[in-house]
Amino acid sequence: MTVDLFLAFVAFAFVSSITPGPNNIMLMASGANFGLRRTLPHMFGVGLGFTLMIALVGLGLAGVFEVFPILHSVLKVVAIVYMLWLAWKIATAAPTMEGGKTDATPMTFLQAAAFQWVNPKAWTMALTAILAYVPPADWARGLIIVTLAFGAVNIPCVTVWAWMGMQVRRFLGTPQRLRAFNITMAVLLVASIYPIVG
Repeated sequence: MTVDLFLAFVAFAFVSSITPGPNNIMLMASGANFGLRRTLPHMFGVGLGFTLMIALVGLGLAGVFEVFPILHSVLKVVAIVYMLWLAWKIATAAPTMEGGKTDATPMTFLQAAAFQWVNPKAWTMALTAILAYVPPADWARGLIIVTLAFGAVNIPCVTVWAWMGMQVRRFLGTPQRLRAFNITMAVLLVASIYPIVG
């Protein structure tokens, strides 16, 4: 991989990781509801789960969809249903209970890592990274570079979203405001489904 190609890839990785999408919207909601410390497993699940996804897609999983295109349609339906369920969970989460405790729990590391496989933005990012930036002449080395570099760029980007959610929490001092924020995040998550359906 040339230096120019690597720099172009890093720019792509940054822009695609920092822009809004299902992961970042959910991380912002988690940061607002649970704080940064309790959101750490969610953040690392996104970052490491996505990094693993790139490696596996690059090792040939994408070829399975070419052989069995119906699997792509099935994955799309599963993604839409799962994201609608997540939006419902965010919108209906009880912000606080007596004594300031919450009955909701943040997404776990494994849940966040598994979510990458039904996240349309993650699939788009992974396939674009591999097809556009892994040189066919040096596939193995290029795939290792793309996988590791994407992981290194992605984790700080998702951390920014969780941190922003924590900052927003300062302005959400009442259960009513936090409920309105959760509903807004849920609506944004549903809106992020539009490109899949459209």
